[in-house]
Amino acid sequence: MNLDRFYPIFDSAAWIERLVPLGIKLVQLRIKDQSEGALRREIRRAKLACDDHNCTLVINDYWRLAIEENCSFIHLGQEDLDQADVIQIRSEGLKLGLSTHDKAELARALACQPDYLALGPIYPTILKKMKWHEQGVEKLTTWKAMVGDTPLVAIGGMSVERARGAFEAGADCVAAVTDITLNPDPEARVRAWLAATR
Repeated sequence: MNLDRFYPIFDSAAWIERLVPLGIKLVQLRIKDQSEGALRREIRRAKLACDDHNCTLVINDYWRLAIEENCSFIHLGQEDLDQADVIQIRSEGLKLGLSTHDKAELARALACQPDYLALGPIYPTILKKMKWHEQGVEKLTTWKAMVGDTPLVAIGGMSVERARGAFEAGADCVAAVTDITLNPDPEARVRAWLAATR
């Protein structure tokens, strides 16, 4: 499959409603620690906004809710994969993205025949505490050689300025989080991302 080269990740439907209309074509909703009812409302709002703007919505983690809400794409971390029913996910027709950090995780992920693989954190990230230190762009080249035609997403500490290096190293797509949400002008930052990746 062809992934858009720019892949922002937001923690609320409000961010998606605000920024997807600028031209984002691939976005992830990653929400932690909310009730099922709240999650369902967020997913519905995000899906509506994405449907209105021809944007692919990826739901992080909550694969059962994604199925129930007729979403088409989910992303799972390695811990999420422990609890997920990949056979059911596939039988429901959902596309699947998976996180990887080392070669054991990569082998496990490739066995699931994912629609994309993510490698991170490429640079230090403030987003979440991780046991993985920065991987560096060189590892993207190594990963791309091993994943072949499976799209490779670079994530972790990514910025507009760092995107080119990730693409040159082998990434097909670059994910961004705080580079947008912590920017004083998120709209301008999204436009800069779109200009750099289209």
